[in-house]
Amino acid sequence: MAQIKIYGLRENLAQSREAISSGIHEAVMSALSYPPEKKFHRFIALDQDDFIYPGDRSERYIIIELSMFEGRSVAAKKALIRGLYTCIQERAGIGAEDIEITIFETPRENWGIRGLPADELALGYKVEV
Repeated sequence: MAQIKIYGLRENLAQSREAISSGIHEAVMSALSYPPEKKFHRFIALDQDDFIYPGDRSERYIIIELSMFEGRSVAAKKALIRGLYTCIQERAGIGAEDIEITIFETPRENWGIRGLPADELALGYKVEV
């Protein structure tokens, strides 16, 4: 399970939302062996006054936060990060200098899904990749 938040300027996200989402999902499926139907993306569109970032970033700058179950290998997480840069560049034309990524991992028992703690839930995919 991964919940993904994408922060960026309102105008940029309005123009690039589908392409960014497509790039993110491609990278997640590849690096984490996710099934295609497991897509949980939330776009947080900010006004210029609410999104302060360094001058060496462009107006296309985005921050991606992934909250996911713990259990992925270091290699899988590095593949995910590399894949996100590549796929977002290919799909949305946003370069690596305008993308920052943070992965937050929590134990399954800290998630509630479909009425159960996630560690009691049968998943249709492997977490330990």
